[in-house]
Amino acid sequence: MGGRRALACVREPSRRLGRSEAIRERLHHIHLVQSAFLWVVGPRTAQFAITKVEDYPIMADLKSFAWKGHAEWAAMLGGLSEARLAKTIEVPWFRPPLKISVRHALTEAAMHSHYHRGQNATRIRELGGVPPGTDFIEWLRQSQPAARWE
Repeated sequence: MGGRRALACVREPSRRLGRSEAIRERLHHIHLVQSAFLWVVGPRTAQFAITKVEDYPIMADLKSFAWKGHAEWAAMLGGLSEARLAKTIEVPWFRPPLKISVRHALTEAAMHSHYHRGQNATRIRELGGVPPGTDFIEWLRQSQPAARWE
């Protein structure tokens, strides 16, 4: 869902950007939160595992974490019905737990990720790099190309 091209901008060692821990930490945060929302709208058969950026010592490890989440999202989204989207769920990290629809949880996951992708794009530009685009309308204009993970 996000960060795939930004991951490519901060490979070790990055010739253009050096090591930006802020970008790396934010990429981890994006994918951790996406995993949390995937868990919250799913069957919750296991306890959610909170990871730390240190669990992914090199960008390739973080990229694998992101790719795994992307594949899980694709599988889950392909099977959603209107009835499932309308179902009310509890988001347990709020006190008291927040009750929202699956549709709203998925919207928040996308909006939260998009916000942080914009932050990373700004940081990449500050470091002299060329960030991936973040405009949804541009993605639509380009006929909705699939994610490129190279």
